[in-house]
Amino acid sequence: MSPSATKKPQETTAAASPSQTLSRGIQALEILSAAEHPLTIAELAAALGVHRSVAYRILRTLEDHSLLIRDDGGRVQPGPGLAVLARGVSRDLQTAALPELTQLANTLNMTAFVAVWDHQDCVTLVTVEPRHSAATLAQHPGTRHPVNTGAPGIAIQSTMSEGEWADRVPGIPYRHEALEARRLGYAASHDEVIAGLSSLAAPILVPGGRPAAIAVVYIRREQDQAAVGEALAASAARIESQLA
Repeated sequence: MSPSATKKPQETTAAASPSQTLSRGIQALEILSAAEHPLTIAELAAALGVHRSVAYRILRTLEDHSLLIRDDGGRVQPGPGLAVLARGVSRDLQTAALPELTQLANTLNMTAFVAVWDHQDCVTLVTVEPRHSAATLAQHPGTRHPVNTGAPGIAIQSTMSEGEWADRVPGIPYRHEALEARRLGYAASHDEVIAGLSSLAAPILVPGGRPAAIAVVYIRREQDQAAVGEALAASAARIESQLA
């Protein structure tokens, strides 16, 4: 047989298809984390759009890894295994930010948090509420909102020019407020993510990663916005020095 007649195995370039089972498991965790109360298996199955038996198999797998638990009534809720996984998310950023968040929360008497950029959203990574406050605003880890809405998203946009943003996130407009945030070192928003609430945020440059933001949220009232914004910018700079 001549060399030209020798058949070579064909190389496949098609991308591997995603796992539907894994996708449903992740979706189940997202549904349970967003739920205001534990769900029955039937409710979880309905939310997933699958038969109850399929939801039960997903539940059992996640339960084996402590990612969810069932109470005495059989209702399902997030499990302690999620906390273990969460500690590993941006571990260095969390470690560097926590002392700054604690100082800001207790000094300013506001809820302080770090938000990270996740595709088209901002996601709260870690949060600290003021120690001595009868009325405080909760900002739970995992809370997300569109990246082009609110002070954290504006702060993240401010780390890039309009052209750089368009290249990295096509389809999401670059807000003109980001230009002002580049000048000031912090961003502000009012009545955007939640009506009646205000937020200030300063960008954090993460070496080798996406930019994040350190922020506070508070009920709109008389506030020295410049002083708070400068405090956030100073905290962001100290966090960056820890990450360098």
